[in-house]
Amino acid sequence: MTNTLSPEEFLAACSIEPAVFELRPDYRAMLIVVDGLSPSLATSETEQLLRAAEEHARTLLASTPVAELPHVAAWRETFRAFGARPQRTRNSLEALTRRAEQELPRVNALTDIYNAISVLHQIPFGGEDFANYDGPARLVRATGDEDFDTVADGAAAIEHPEPGEVVWRDDTGVTCRRWNWRQCRRTALSDSTRTALFILDVLDPVSDSEIEAAADALETELGRLGEIAVKRRLIRASA
Repeated sequence: MTNTLSPEEFLAACSIEPAVFELRPDYRAMLIVVDGLSPSLATSETEQLLRAAEEHARTLLASTPVAELPHVAAWRETFRAFGARPQRTRNSLEALTRRAEQELPRVNALTDIYNAISVLHQIPFGGEDFANYDGPARLVRATGDEDFDTVADGAAAIEHPEPGEVVWRDDTGVTCRRWNWRQCRRTALSDSTRTALFILDVLDPVSDSEIEAAADALETELGRLGEIAVKRRLIRASA
């Protein structure tokens, strides 16, 4: 499956269903499409960024338990609201911050960059290969019948979300379960990714200016990986 939408068409068609905003009226999603990437151009600056994120996590956690960091706490409350147990299925920000206190994983240039910025700005990030999307991204409450392409016990598997679970999806299936918990295999970033979609999931107390700052930081770092073109859209509840 190859995405036939331009970045502008894709972003204009992305949506969040009202049932999601009923859970968290303060929720905002910043969607960013970055074209012209060449991940092979990654340099030692990416490693420096990861180390800065690790040090930032250690500083944060020296004085505050991870569950009490403001944005992590907001996401733990939100996970409970749709039936997820945050002690077992941690939001991506909490999971990364916990790992960063020791060492962040080294995956590939694109993933490493957005993981580091997620920790530095304390905002959950998702990153996916735009070319492998089938239609626009949509944030919905799942019916439970949707397919989720994942790995179980080391082998490819198709799972299904729980009814009512908040998921990102496209026309083929679920691209990320439990809002920002686990992404699918189909749209995973790789060294061959040339156009990427990044999703920033935001709740209060994070401000719009902080969202923009995180997006700017991402754009700056990705600018080292090619002559990029960037399109953004911030989606929020209607007034």
